[in-house]
Amino acid sequence: MRVLKYKKTAGKRLHARHAENSKRMKLHVSKGDTVRVMRGDDRGKEGKVLRVFLKTGRVLVEGVNMVKMHRKARTAEEQSGIREAPASLHSSNVMLLDPKSGEPTRTHARFDTDTTHIERRRTKERVSVKNGEPIPRVR
Repeated sequence: MRVLKYKKTAGKRLHARHAENSKRMKLHVSKGDTVRVMRGDDRGKEGKVLRVFLKTGRVLVEGVNMVKMHRKARTAEEQSGIREAPASLHSSNVMLLDPKSGEPTRTHARFDTDTTHIERRRTKERVSVKNGEPIPRVR
């Protein structure tokens, strides 16, 4: 589609499209969490989340969904060949593991009730649905 420069609405159309494309999803997992794959070919495998793609809602899990990539030598000393790397999966196919029991669990948010931090704001924490224990975020 050609952008019409003389129309007053031409710029507004572009901004609306950009705002729609730049939306980010809220995910139940974050980088560093240990997850178990619940659906797909790698069902039952566990691994650490290496990267989270917020625009697409996908996660990269260590050792899961491995694909072969062909790499060409870029310099004379480098050797070309086939290497394996993890591919991303949709976040709905993984479940967060409870650190205490090691079982997959859903989570909900709860405000921290610790009264020692009066000067700071209340902090939100993830809580396991199965046993009510907080799940710390790996930073």
